[in-house]
Amino acid sequence: MPGKKAGKRPSPTEDSKAPKKVKVTHSSHGTEKGLVLVLGQGDVGQLGLGEDVMERKKPALVTFPEPVVQAVAGGMHTVCLSDSGNVYTFGCNDEGALGRDTMEEGSEMRPGKVELAEKVVQVSAGDSHTAALTEEGAVYVWGSFRDNNGVIGLLEPMKKCTLPVKVPLVEPVVKIASGNDHLMILTLSGDLYSSGCGDQGQLGRVPERFANRGGRKGLERLLVPQMVPVRSRGKVRFTDVFCGAYFTFAVSREGHVYGFGLSNYHQLGTAATTTCFAPIKLTAFKNSTTSWVGFSGGQHHTVCLDSEGQVYSLGRAEYGRLGLGQGTEEKSEPTRISGMDGVQSVACGASVSYAVTKQGSAYAWGMGTNLQLGTGEEDDEWSPVEMTGKQLQNRKVLSVSSGGQHTVLLVKDYQDS
Repeated sequence: MPGKKAGKRPSPTEDSKAPKKVKVTHSSHGTEKGLVLVLGQGDVGQLGLGEDVMERKKPALVTFPEPVVQAVAGGMHTVCLSDSGNVYTFGCNDEGALGRDTMEEGSEMRPGKVELAEKVVQVSAGDSHTAALTEEGAVYVWGSFRDNNGVIGLLEPMKKCTLPVKVPLVEPVVKIASGNDHLMILTLSGDLYSSGCGDQGQLGRVPERFANRGGRKGLERLLVPQMVPVRSRGKVRFTDVFCGAYFTFAVSREGHVYGFGLSNYHQLGTAATTTCFAPIKLTAFKNSTTSWVGFSGGQHHTVCLDSEGQVYSLGRAEYGRLGLGQGTEEKSEPTRISGMDGVQSVACGASVSYAVTKQGSAYAWGMGTNLQLGTGEEDDEWSPVEMTGKQLQNRKVLSVSSGGQHTVLLVKDYQDS
């Protein structure tokens, strides 16, 4: 009599398909609870102050049902993350960047909750897209990427997503970063993935001949996240990633700074102004005495931060966005900005720049046209000026984020610090 057949054993590959659940952490994840202030232009609701408020010269308070730990400005929308892991959005929803139903008139003008089943620990926003990272390392996206000719889609060609969709990645993710129309994803093991528009080299993995809508392979080449390869003798692992509008910076475990994308004004720190379609090690940031801990890029300029709390800028100089004083010309290497010490974070909008000190002061400089600087005037500022206003009195600034025409601050009362 034949013996009973043994039960089928699971193959090693079947077991490995379900990675162990982990709770991811990264220094970029906001943990300090605060209040949200907004200023600048708000004609499509990006200020979150309702249908009657189209602009604010000074910071104004936005009402939320719970404390906020991260606030980011997209091109024409705003994304906020609460301490309980909920995501709230407001602003332009033409491409689905709010990730929620805004059929009710005026509902895009005030904060509304995005329905996500998982707890979120970090958010990022571009011109027409939003991304959220969950505590278990999964990434959700909504909205759409665009190129010079219009919509290219999000995860599928020519399809925008008006509600959150999960990005197909096996490995846990620890950080996300958004440019205008590209998304960078940093995994737990230190690999970089990219998706979105690649026509300026900002994806770091699409050769120039395929950059226009993916070439023969089409848009899937751009929209399906793939790993960014790095030419090196050994495997390069990354610990951080940052985006400008059309370019990307990444910091390796050894502290080397890599960059790719648009550098037409030397905003990557390259000697030439040619576009970089693959990662290059940036010698302009080689410094034996300090390490680089923060980068933020506008349209054509970069502001960066070292571990000593000093701020530097490079790239295009018009409208004062470099903060180096009247008459400054473009810089191809990081140049220190005077007048600020003990800075803990930096941020850029298209033609504006910001720095936040450890003491909780915020400084702004650059183009004043959209009232984003907090001076109450439309004049350009060629050197850093401290941001002021009634809502900033007796409050500590935790972070600043700047979009196309508006700026968002996260603050807390000093007595709560």
